[in-house]
Amino acid sequence: MAAVNDHPGEPGGDDPVRLIAIRESALSVDEVFAALGDDAAGGVALFVGTVRNHDGGADVDALGYSCHPSAESEMRRVAEKVVAEYPVRALAAVHRVGDLRVGDLAVVVGVSCPHRGEAFEACRKLIDDLKHEVPIWKHQKFSDGTEEWVGAC
Repeated sequence: MAAVNDHPGEPGGDDPVRLIAIRESALSVDEVFAALGDDAAGGVALFVGTVRNHDGGADVDALGYSCHPSAESEMRRVAEKVVAEYPVRALAAVHRVGDLRVGDLAVVVGVSCPHRGEAFEACRKLIDDLKHEVPIWKHQKFSDGTEEWVGAC
């Protein structure tokens, strides 16, 4: 993919990584979307991960996320890798930790790029790499009283 400065008429701006955070409070899609604004972007892609009511055939009542102290810096590393690979104008990623209920937002990520295809691809890369590389763990609580730790988000 082309670097940001490879697009004529679309000068590179400040750091395109606009928002990286791990929070114990509720997440906001509006906050992430606002961070992605850029006049040179023709496509914005968002991914919102929510707590679902089941996993592996078992009913989930609630879950908790915890993270390693390096998790936020690892999120930034993943974000910078996406920025280097795609023509990202702006990028934002926020993950929740603590106890969550079914329906709560667990993660919100997004990118803006000059074109929609690039935005979709970059957003997919961002969430997939975040899930596989950032040390965030999920503790699921099932309706039958059992519990399970999941190695990554």
